[in-house]
Amino acid sequence: MQISIGDYFIRSYRTEDKSSLLKYSNNSNVSVNLRDSFPYPYTSEDADSWINAAVKQNPELNFAIANSSELIGGIGIIMQPDIFRYSAEIGYWLAEPFWGNGIATHAVKALTGYVFINFEINRVFAGVFEKNEPSERVLIKSGYKLEGILRKAVYKRNKFLDQKLYAILKEEYK
Repeated sequence: MQISIGDYFIRSYRTEDKSSLLKYSNNSNVSVNLRDSFPYPYTSEDADSWINAAVKQNPELNFAIANSSELIGGIGIIMQPDIFRYSAEIGYWLAEPFWGNGIATHAVKALTGYVFINFEINRVFAGVFEKNEPSERVLIKSGYKLEGILRKAVYKRNKFLDQKLYAILKEEYK
């Protein structure tokens, strides 16, 4: 799969993404706002494990954000179970040298549309850790709305943090 977002792409992971994944993922400034399942430090074994899993997905739910020469981030969805089966959680990260250029916003908009078109999903949501205003701006610019604040719901780096919950409904997507 490949979706063009200006000079960048959302595309399937490739085995040759390993060096870029290692270069950009092993960054405390990136990992601080992600789940602990995105490790720091990020090792060669972590990159191998992620890429091996990503290239075998069916259906494909995790994608690279890339420019014409390398991976510069990642974006994906987690389908929800049981009574939440028409919802999907979106998550994304971008390499620090590429922050502030609108790339994440374009990627979130594009993947949200892809999800609504290709899956039987009514709602896409994202949780944002407190003090991660850049990610909040990405979601707001992508049409997501703040639904609430989960007080001290996240435990990251030895402290409890609030998590803001943003979502968009299929009928709201433009």
